Amino acid sequence: MSRYFISLFLLLPMLVLGQESNQNPAPQDSVQYKEQYGLRVGVDLSRLVLSFADEDYTGLELVGDYRLTDKLYLAAELGNEEKTQTEDLGGTPLYNYTTSGSYIKLGVDLNTYQNWFGMDNLISIGGRYSFATFSQTLNEYQIFDSNRLFVPDGFLPGALEGEEFSGRSASWLEFVAGVKAELFANIYIGLSVRVGFLVTNDESDRFPNLWIPGFNKVTDASNFGVGYNYTISYFIPLYKKTKRKKAEEPE
Repeated sequence: MSRYFISLFLLLPMLVLGQESNQNPAPQDSVQYKEQYGLRVGVDLSRLVLSFADEDYTGLELVGDYRLTDKLYLAAELGNEEKTQTEDLGGTPLYNYTTSGSYIKLGVDLNTYQNWFGMDNLISIGGRYSFATFSQTLNEYQIFDSNRLFVPDGFLPGALEGEEFSGRSASWLEFVAGVKAELFANIYIGLSVRVGFLVTNDESDRFPNLWIPGFNKVTDASNFGVGYNYTISYFIPLYKKTKRKKAEEPE
């Protein structure tokens, strides 16, 4: 989890650079300016990179937000993931399974960053309600047998390979903290860290949900999960609102 926060702090200097390179050219004695409102859409780069780097993973996540007020944004993520994993016991593989499905996350972000006059960068906190539908396929598995007559040095191979458990679903609440910085005109790069709390988890006793698309790994000891995304997005201006610059207090 530490690498998520390291990446977050690495992105903060970019936020400051974005401020310096995009200062409003209006005279300093200007008292108001037009602030842009609109829709920002993009894609999670980390899932694309992982799809190319890991042959056992395929994923795509689209992201978007819509500015409601000066500080408040509606936000959403829509994604699809497929991941194949192997669980082992003391180095001995027990079973190999594939999880495949889609998810949607809806919520809000609150910008806590005080932009310089004319800027639109974000250091935000927010929340999401998330829902996923997926299937689990048990590709192969082994059965522990205390009587090692037939396989003295290992486990017995399972008879039902490639069994699919479809119609699974899960929902969770997510706390989000992130940053977005404008690199070029209307082009933003962002990073967010997410902590999810599993609310519902539709599974069976025969094969539990060990990994959920959009939520990541599920453990018996906790309902919490951790994730992140690293995005590039484009802002589509729709309209403008006048914002007045606060008067400087006399010394």
